[in-house]
Amino acid sequence: MLFGHTALFDTKVSSPIDTKVSSPKIDRYKQNNITSGWLTVEYTQEFSMLARIVFIFTGLLVATPSFAVTFNVGPIEDALVTSANPANNYGGAGALGAAAVGLPKGEFQSLLKFDLAAAKASFDATFGSGNWALDGVTLQLTSTNPGNPLFNSAAAGQVLASWMQNDTWVEGNGTPALSSTEGITFDSLPSFLSGADESLGSFAFSGATSGTNTYSLSLSVGLKSDALAGSLTSVRLSAGDSGVAALFNSRNFGTPAGRPVLILSASEVPEPASGLLCGFGMLLLVVRSFPSRLR
Repeated sequence: MLFGHTALFDTKVSSPIDTKVSSPKIDRYKQNNITSGWLTVEYTQEFSMLARIVFIFTGLLVATPSFAVTFNVGPIEDALVTSANPANNYGGAGALGAAAVGLPKGEFQSLLKFDLAAAKASFDATFGSGNWALDGVTLQLTSTNPGNPLFNSAAAGQVLASWMQNDTWVEGNGTPALSSTEGITFDSLPSFLSGADESLGSFAFSGATSGTNTYSLSLSVGLKSDALAGSLTSVRLSAGDSGVAALFNSRNFGTPAGRPVLILSASEVPEPASGLLCGFGMLLLVVRSFPSRLR
């Protein structure tokens, strides 16, 4: 701490508390007191100036705080598939679902495809091209009531999320009222899955039939790579236990606020301040020499 032209400096002494300080250069220091084995001295303007320089270097190293920004992306395609009608496409349905194997209306899985080009452009504009890292990703979903007999009754449980390496699946336009065989189906889904797909973790579904919630996803290597490249990315939802039956609005839902959203958060990657660190290190070496003059 600086006090005008002087400051307080504490240095450890190994001798008993009543030890007196002696040094050929003691006239440059004035002993204040010795308490609990610590010697407190008042140093002169010369050392105070050095302390100010150290303070300035420290400020330069920490003066630029990191901050995060978010970007919301809606799916460009999404679809649900069901084992009850494995050859049918439901890409035009207003809902997405994840339901366990063995439930009365069958197993459900869902796919969502996002274009991350706009997110990359936004982060590049904020932090500089490629000078940012993906900090977090959450999936915002709005629960809905399974009013159509195609769906299982809502039941709480775990929903699994995974990143898909293959983004070539097609949404299709089938609906529960008018199904289609064009586009992704339960039968064709395995051909788009591979061992290179990556887990994005799981989230707890409460069993609710209304309300909007955000679910945190794990940052897999593939998801981060897609974000940094500004490319397409696909997320698959499936049952994480033997009883869950979740139903959410799809991108075809009538009210935009109730549609799925992928929320990406990024922050700046700090550039290495090697010159400042080197200079700061040299100053520390000089500062460390002052206590030795008091021994």
